[in-house]
Amino acid sequence: MAAIPEWRDVDAATFRREIATAYRPAVLRGFVADWPAVRQASTAPDAICGYLRAFDNGAAVDVLRTPPSAKGRIFYNDNLNGFNFSHDRAPISSVLGRLEKYSAQQNPPAVAVQSALIADCIPGFARENRLTALPESILPRIWLGNTVITPAHFDESNNVACVVAGARRFTLFPPEQIANLYIGPLGYAPTGTPISLVSFRDPDFKRYPRFREALAAAQVAELGPGDAVYIPALWWHHVESLAKYNALVNYWWKGPIDATTKSDSAFDPLIHSLLNLKHLSPEQRKAWGVIFDYYLFGAGDDLAAHIPEHKRGVLGEISPELAKQIKAFLVGQLQR
Repeated sequence: MAAIPEWRDVDAATFRREIATAYRPAVLRGFVADWPAVRQASTAPDAICGYLRAFDNGAAVDVLRTPPSAKGRIFYNDNLNGFNFSHDRAPISSVLGRLEKYSAQQNPPAVAVQSALIADCIPGFARENRLTALPESILPRIWLGNTVITPAHFDESNNVACVVAGARRFTLFPPEQIANLYIGPLGYAPTGTPISLVSFRDPDFKRYPRFREALAAAQVAELGPGDAVYIPALWWHHVESLAKYNALVNYWWKGPIDATTKSDSAFDPLIHSLLNLKHLSPEQRKAWGVIFDYYLFGAGDDLAAHIPEHKRGVLGEISPELAKQIKAFLVGQLQR
């Protein structure tokens, strides 16, 4: 494993010009060290609790809980027909109370708030702690808990994750390591996107031998309060919360930072393609691979140069109106 490349003293212009435009991860040391939340969290392990309570508006958020036997790993049950956690909804203050209670226990249950919109539950936090490198239209989310492990997964969005309290270890893999990560079911995962079935804490190399190759390509970093990591879209990332009190704020966006159009999921056509192509012969799947590569993955600027512009359809500029027509067509096809 190698260290994720580090940057220091990164300002908004540098982030937008040199980091967010590159398809590679970056650790941003001290990126949000000036946040009041970070300064408060640095005074004592549990100081973040009082700070967050002051902003709690009482709105309920999703809360995950794993038993002590899971040792914080969010995962499936033994036969993969369910998950190893329960969930409920509670205000942030209630979760903070559980963290305080569990901090005195040797082997406590894990509790986690994952991806709660800050505007919905602690809106005042966002006013005091702003990431000026990103536009305000990219809404922050909070991740809060004790020692929790989120298995290796990918997001379709670019991600800046900022550690506010505690410590986290990020282990990242480039997209091409998918074959070595032993990915579980595509449509059924505890994180919402597919996850690696390998336990990083105790990898079973007999069952998952290619995982050694993944580790050789891995990039890793430990982040403390004020540090951040930039994770490009579709990079696999395994995240471990290492302290009794951990708080992280992240920002997701698709495409360029200032993009004004909303991108739909590319995971959907993957599932649709598996539905329609997997049963074909190897020769036909290979032929479809050539067609996909020609029209999409290897497409050049002259792809539709021989077609009159007004007849290029999906091969030309896709306007909002054309996008609606295409979606309506696809819905009709799926309902046949």
